[in-house]
Amino acid sequence: MYPTVAEVLALPVVRSGLPRVVAGAAGLDRRVRWVHVAEVADIAHLLKGGELVLTTGIALPDDAAALTAYVDSLADAGVAGVVVELVRHWSDALPEALRAAAERRGVPLITLGRETRYVTVTETVHAMIVDAQVAELRAAEQVHETFTALTVSGAEPAVVLREVARGTGLPVVLESLGHEVLAYDAAGTDPVELLDRWPERSRAVRLGERTGYAAESGWLVTVVGARGHDWGRLVLVTPEPPAHRHVVVVERAASALAVHRLLARDGDSLERQAHRTVLGELLTSPVPGAELLARAAAIGVELTGRRLVGVAVRPSLTAATPPAPAAAVPSVVRELTEATVLAARRARVPALVADLDGTAVRALLSLSQEADVDVVLGRLAGELRQGRSAVPVVVAAGTTVDGAGAAGRSLTEAAHVAAAAWEPAPHGFHRLADVRLRGLLHLLADDDRVAAFAARELGPLLARDAASGGRLLRALRHFCAHGGNKSAAAAAAHTSRTAYYQQLARIEQVLGVPLEDPESMLSLHFALLAHEVRRSRSAT
Repeated sequence: MYPTVAEVLALPVVRSGLPRVVAGAAGLDRRVRWVHVAEVADIAHLLKGGELVLTTGIALPDDAAALTAYVDSLADAGVAGVVVELVRHWSDALPEALRAAAERRGVPLITLGRETRYVTVTETVHAMIVDAQVAELRAAEQVHETFTALTVSGAEPAVVLREVARGTGLPVVLESLGHEVLAYDAAGTDPVELLDRWPERSRAVRLGERTGYAAESGWLVTVVGARGHDWGRLVLVTPEPPAHRHVVVVERAASALAVHRLLARDGDSLERQAHRTVLGELLTSPVPGAELLARAAAIGVELTGRRLVGVAVRPSLTAATPPAPAAAVPSVVRELTEATVLAARRARVPALVADLDGTAVRALLSLSQEADVDVVLGRLAGELRQGRSAVPVVVAAGTTVDGAGAAGRSLTEAAHVAAAAWEPAPHGFHRLADVRLRGLLHLLADDDRVAAFAARELGPLLARDAASGGRLLRALRHFCAHGGNKSAAAAAAHTSRTAYYQQLARIEQVLGVPLEDPESMLSLHFALLAHEVRRSRSAT
């Protein structure tokens, strides 16, 4: 908003006086808040700082000590610089004591070799300052209008950050209080460089106020939160001390982000959205780019030089449990997502965690080269069992891979295993080798020939059993699951052997096949598995 000393010296009215910088050249970038004409030596106590002092030197002393004290008093007052006309008091050069004192204190000292109309200088500079202030006020008004509209509309963080980058021309990052990047706009700069070692750099920036500028890092930081609950920081990367308008921009943007969080409290958090974006790109990118890897690292999950394991977590859908209503599935999965995040944190394993399709939670674990993958997976599954999830869960793991390019394959494999697994694994988690025939049927679930075979084998029983709540179908399931051992099947069904034998006889009568025949039992078991897989697919 204010011109620099160098910009004032470049004005035609000043250039006509033949200005020459004789000391303090390093301070020419100081801002001139006002221009003040002062001939007396004891003027410092009347100044507020930022003034460019104009003098003819006519009332200044010639004593070296007094001149040194004069400069020191002006420096202590924070003046922007001193301009001395070499006409009335000193005609050739300034006293060395004056020049040396200005150089020592870093105060720009300028001489004018020709008589200059100081009133014209003050008028010109003050007009510049007033014009800049008016422009600043208009810009601030535009900022308020823009961000008020964004706040009222509950704009998404990406839209808010895009407006910050557009209004300032500078990169902006929204991070959590744990220093994980939630969203960013690089404003045309290199995003990889912007996000490089972000958590480490962010932890080093600590401010004792809600909005402040850290000069050593070049960050303008404001806290994001509402109703006494702070949840993030908005960082504007600006190597130069920020203009007042930029401070207004980031503070209004922080307010818009806080309102969006309140309005979207029933949806996914920004953390989950950030994780979902990275996971989604890993699934679709055979060769992840440097920006994607940098974003994952900025979230707190390194993908380079690590062993990666895809994991899928979904509610258990046992044969005895009816499918959940479709409307209830998303809320269950949201609960499972938070439970998985908490379990990964307690298991001390970095992980990208998100719900990608509303049916299961996806996670990508980032492990060191020395980590025992099975131990980590077992610890994660154990934390999930003991966590706050209200339903039993199926935990499935994909193949361990060594690069981000293969992460999508591991995630896809884990999802396949989770969909094929029927109930929680006894040892905590399922692998591809555990799902066996059920896994094959899951892959073939949409094949019409498999569906037709299941309908031929079980059709009469399903039609007969519809009125009895599936009692005969459950009896057949227990019979097949126990390899035809009637006693064990009756015990598993919690039915007396007499009653159970009667149910088996009724099944043989309805289907017209002997259950004791190995081929019949194999065909029926295959048909049951295909029916259950299709049932689980339709439920999710």
